[in-house]
Amino acid sequence: MNNNRVYDMLVVGGGPGGYTAALYAARAGLDTVVLEKLSAGGQMALTEQIDNYPGFEDGIDGFSLAEKMQKQAERFGARSEYAEVLRMDLTAVPKLVETSEGIFRGKTVVLATGADPRTLGVAGEAELVGRGVAYCAACDGMFYKGKTVVVVGGGNSAAADALLLSRVAKKVILVHRRDALRATKIYHEPLAQAENVEFRWNSTVSALLSGDRLTGVRLRDTITGEESVVDCDGVFVSVGRQPATALAAGQLSLDKGGYIVAGETTETSVPGVYAVGDVRTKPLRQVVTAVADGAVAVHMAEEYIAENR
Repeated sequence: MNNNRVYDMLVVGGGPGGYTAALYAARAGLDTVVLEKLSAGGQMALTEQIDNYPGFEDGIDGFSLAEKMQKQAERFGARSEYAEVLRMDLTAVPKLVETSEGIFRGKTVVLATGADPRTLGVAGEAELVGRGVAYCAACDGMFYKGKTVVVVGGGNSAAADALLLSRVAKKVILVHRRDALRATKIYHEPLAQAENVEFRWNSTVSALLSGDRLTGVRLRDTITGEESVVDCDGVFVSVGRQPATALAAGQLSLDKGGYIVAGETTETSVPGVYAVGDVRTKPLRQVVTAVADGAVAVHMAEEYIAENR
């Protein structure tokens, strides 16, 4: 690697937003490199079946879709470097990203670092992902059509997931550790009117029960300590997400949830720095919205580069 080389664009993170940005940038003739710690796809690569991304009538697994996105970007000249980002100076000219494989410099930076779902922290949870444990109702809800599911959480995400699943599943059991939802009032009445939604207040999941797949959960009453078993086919964990913004803290404006403040233009508080995909403030975090962000970011970056020649 040439330490003096200045790229037109550094893309930090090789998820769908990152590789879409790389594709659009490379096709526009911008010298582009994607810095990815592990492998292409991010959270998407861990998804067993994606049925709501256009163009794949039979669906596609996340790993294969990620691989296709990477190859497509590289066909037009984007480079991929497998490196862990250690430090960033986003206000430097050019912008500087220090990694485990050396220092990269760029005129613009696209941050596509994503957000990880918060977990229950219960034994066996990781092993049951895709076999009864899920973190995205919009992604995986249809796998539980006509079945019984548990939704864990009490905020807006959990309430929205429970409503969505109530239109698909036979029964939805909403488990919350308090005696009332934290979700905004707009969700309360529709949930109360849904005949197939049951509430289990003052409860937490203490164990996941399974054979080859999830068969149920054990709940613990937070007041009495008593435990009970609920038979179910799936558990949707909706207790929030953790955006990967530690390296941007102190350099970019973050919202109260830790997400990078960036609107539909993907522009952040620092000129020439763009946030795409799950890491930015947005109402819907899906593969298709991350891809859209990547395209928009390159459009804005082209304008920035032209104005700062």
